[in-house]
Amino acid sequence: MPSLRSIGLLALLVLLGACQTAPNKRALQYLNHYGFGKKYYGNAEEENYATVGDAVQYQDVLHPGEISGTQKVDIDGTILMPEVGIVHVAGFTRSDIETVLQERYSVYYEHTDIVVQIKTQGKKYFIFGEVGKEGEVKHPGDLTIFEAVMKAGPADNSANLGRVRLMRPDPIDPIVFTVNINDMLDRADMTFNIQVQEYDIIYVPATMLAEFAYFIDDLLFPVQQLLRGALGPIFGFGRGRGRGRGRGRGAGIGGGGLFGGF
Repeated sequence: MPSLRSIGLLALLVLLGACQTAPNKRALQYLNHYGFGKKYYGNAEEENYATVGDAVQYQDVLHPGEISGTQKVDIDGTILMPEVGIVHVAGFTRSDIETVLQERYSVYYEHTDIVVQIKTQGKKYFIFGEVGKEGEVKHPGDLTIFEAVMKAGPADNSANLGRVRLMRPDPIDPIVFTVNINDMLDRADMTFNIQVQEYDIIYVPATMLAEFAYFIDDLLFPVQQLLRGALGPIFGFGRGRGRGRGRGRGAGIGGGGLFGGF
């Protein structure tokens, strides 16, 4: 028979295991389970949908003087409508909103024919790397990766256009495309000129030569700082100047050069 000490030790291990897994179970409810992680999502290019920050323009064809206007989708995904009050619309397509509004107004009007238009503000994608304009970009619709990269301004001497990555986020099945923009420029081969979707992430990497230059720049950075601190007051080095490189700023290899700090 197992001793009381063994039973006690086993019980303690089970208890410790439960304590360790409990926070993980609680954390599961906060993890992303679909797509980019937004609360409201859809395919805006198939049928536009409302999200926070969009404006919903509406008009009843049968009662244009009584039911018409524009409402901005609030942070909680709702709009405030005359007579019927708060209506949740975030995540709804144009036809969905028309149906909801006609149902709500049917209490006050026997017949309605409400037409809705969504004025998009919240649709976006992201681009980073060796480009002049990094970060969040408003999605205009019908956008290809070639257009997105050219719009961002790839750095002349450091952007590796042969290895551009388009990432379509998802916690279960993310997709990563590697696209050769050089082929499009050199041979007009648009086979991989992929449509950019909402919340796609585009990354323009540096060339090997640029990466080497960045490595040397990083290696010398402490020396630059030391010399700037020691000699700056005497010779005026670095006054009003930052490090100067910064990837993706469209400044060529190394941006400010290997010794851009001086």
